[in-house]
Amino acid sequence: MRTTTLRVGLFFCSWLLAAVAMTQSPGASKVRIGVEGSYPPFSMVTPDGSLAGFDIDMAQALCAHMATPCELVQQEWDGMIPALKVRKFDAIVASMTITDERKKVVDFTDPYYDVPSRWIAPVGGVTATDPAALKGKRIIVLRNSPRARYVLEHYKDSDVLQTESEPDVYRELLAGRGDIALGSSVVSGEAFLKKPEGQGFHQVGPMVPLGEGVGIAVRKDDTALRDRFNSALKAMKADGTYAKLERRYFDFDISGESH
Repeated sequence: MRTTTLRVGLFFCSWLLAAVAMTQSPGASKVRIGVEGSYPPFSMVTPDGSLAGFDIDMAQALCAHMATPCELVQQEWDGMIPALKVRKFDAIVASMTITDERKKVVDFTDPYYDVPSRWIAPVGGVTATDPAALKGKRIIVLRNSPRARYVLEHYKDSDVLQTESEPDVYRELLAGRGDIALGSSVVSGEAFLKKPEGQGFHQVGPMVPLGEGVGIAVRKDDTALRDRFNSALKAMKADGTYAKLERRYFDFDISGESH
């Protein structure tokens, strides 16, 4: 596990900082934000070891709008919520889907994006995705995710291979260790199907909406921080910052507001 500390001022254009300075008073103390780094294009580690992606830029922009210094703490996915609860960091910005199960242990902000899941399979392979069609087939899915819970609940007659990270889902599928995978519609498209290694695979079946969108997780008792994030998110959408970040990575709307 690696910890990467980034200051907001190093990564944002002067126009954004100037706009924030005119509308926000300085925040009180540093906010530590848990991020992942293995969920492109939302979070990834660049060749020089720095963090990049929509989630990373979103975390920095939110802190800029709150006029609060931030520290980004890289954390493996499985340990995200436990690390939040023991105060390793104060919030999670890591494409965490809002679900009833997670709401029992953490609080969430309003969703900051919402995209459905999709099935991915080799061209010429399975095309039907209902439980009867996938009986006896091996499904690959990210462990400890809403997709994993969905598959385990609804596809009891299938073999399920759970991976440590989202990129591992597509590596296992590429290696032939499964018949079909269930992944993010965006990640599967941008980080796999549009790459040379993704040729020969495609999305099949209907979209699978899971959860209530993606939110920022905070501890149950930290309603003040949750509310600050919500206010900053609203301000970002109102002043065009959100749209600029979205266009940096996507040529379609991921906000969920048009769905």
